[in-house]
Amino acid sequence: MAFVITSPCKDEKAAECVEVCPVDCIHGDDVMYYIDPDTCIECGACEPVCPVEAIYEEEMVPEEEKEYIEINANFFK
Repeated sequence: MAFVITSPCKDEKAAECVEVCPVDCIHGDDVMYYIDPDTCIECGACEPVCPVEAIYEEEMVPEEEKEYIEINANFFK
């Protein structure tokens, strides 16, 4: 399971996660960053550096944030 960026990232876009990702799987648009589930190696480097705590392991995404699993994946289609 890949990591997922959720709503606290919206309009925040702190780039610490991008800087620490060893496989360059985090990309963004004008709104927020997204993690490519096909590229993520599940190393977890991004999660502890997120200042707004927006990153979760896919199976740990809170119920109210589940839509971001699909939002992240769709960004890369």
